[in-house]
Formats: sequence, structure tokens, C-alpha cells
Amino acid sequence: MPAKGKHRRAKKSALIRAIVAASTGGAALALPLTAATTAQAAPAPQQVNAEKKAPAADAPEEQAGEVYTVVPGDSLYRIAEAHSLEGGWQQLYQDNREAVGENPALIHPGLELTVGAPVEAGEAERSAVEDSAEAPAEAAEAQQTSSTTEAATTYSNDLDGWIREALAVMAEHNIPGTYEGIHRNIIRESGGNPSIVNDWDINAQRGTPSKGLLQVIDPTFQAYHVPGTSMDPFDPVANITAACNYAADRYGSIDNVNGPY
Repeated sequence: MPAKGKHRRAKKSALIRAIVAASTGGAALALPLTAATTAQAAPAPQQVNAEKKAPAADAPEEQAGEVYTVVPGDSLYRIAEAHSLEGGWQQLYQDNREAVGENPALIHPGLELTVGAPVEAGEAERSAVEDSAEAPAEAAEAQQTSSTTEAATTYSNDLDGWIREALAVMAEHNIPGTYEGIHRNIIRESGGNPSIVNDWDINAQRGTPSKGLLQVIDPTFQAYHVPGTSMDPFDPVANITAACNYAADRYGSIDNVNGPY
């Protein structure tokens, strides 16, 4: 009879035997240790991407001052007063010295000036927070003071306003003179017309006619021009202050002038 073949059972691998053995003793727990170790070592893709995409902090920005374009008849003094600039025309000149040049009295129409020094955005925000945190009483007092200051430095565009503004400029430069003395001489010289020109007297015959409220000739205006005022001799405030500066040098004060001078 044919020989009976022997059927051998395939040997189970060591891993399978370990699993079976563990199964017979209780709950099966077979984890591929190598894979687990590898999974723990790998960095999370989402975390890596987040780290790469994290934006850098922006540098503090600066808030520039207002840009003002000079128009005919302007002066640093007038611009500073109109913008209630702390430090007055002197601060305005200091901030724009490179653009204006060495003569603060000489500014041309079309010149661009920066009104107010640039400040960092962070500083401006902190200032705004501090201002908003003030007590109501302090805020009301500050507002009242601001209104009073603004009212004190606003002048009407007429003879009265021109004289008062000129007196304020003269006080800054220690130029003597009173409202009455200036007004009296203006009425005699020009009748209050800032555009009038004398085209008949000896000065006119010499080619330098008297101009403006106090009838100043160009050489005198240029020699006694007050810094911070317009270089236009027809500008009322510039004309008054230059004339009073001349009168102070020649007669001691415009108040001492009672006739042609």
C-alpha cells in the first residue's frame, strides 16, 4: 500500500506564538514597539507649520505731523497760531529748519511744512489712553483752558485784529508800543488801508514808495522786519511790527511818533 505521507504542521512564527500564548492567559496586548516609538518621535506636522507661519511682530509705526502748504501772506507765526502749536513759531521753525533755511522770515508760497513733530504710534496710543482716563473735573478744566487759549489767540481780520496780533508779536520781541499809539499813526498814514501805496512823495520819486498801513518803504521793511512775520510789506501784521521796530530804534517807541517819520 502506498506509503502514507506525513503532514507536518507549519511552524508558527515566534510572534504568533507569543500572541497565542498571551491570549490564553488573558487579554491580548500586542503592539509593535518599533512603530510606536517612531510615531512618538516624529513632530506633529500642524505644530511645525504653525511655527513656520508665525508672523514677526510689526515694528512700531510713526504718526507724522500734519503737512501744511504755505500760501501768499503766510508767516511762521501765523501758521503756528492757527494750529495752536505748542512752542509757537520758534518750534515750527525748528521742526522745518532744513526746508525753510537760515532765514525764518523768508517762506515761499508752495513750501510744505510739517506742523507738529512726528510721534510713535505706541506713544500716541498711550497718550490717548491716559487722556481718556482723566477725571471728569480735570477734563472739563483742560477743555475750558484750551477754549480760553484759543479765544485769546484768535484775531479778527480787520484793523483791530491786526493791531492786537501785532502787539502780541511785538511783546515776544520786546518791541515797545501801545494800541493807541499804533492806531493813531495808522489812521494818519493810511486811513487803515493795508494796500495803499504813496506814489507821489520823495520816496516814490526815488523808486521806493511807502506801502501799507504805516507807510513803510521796502529798505526799511527789510531792515526792521520781525522774524516770524510775512516778508510781504502789504501784510498788515508784518507792516505794523516792522514799522514799530523801526520807530523804537529811531524814536524810542511808535507812541512817540506824531507825524511823518
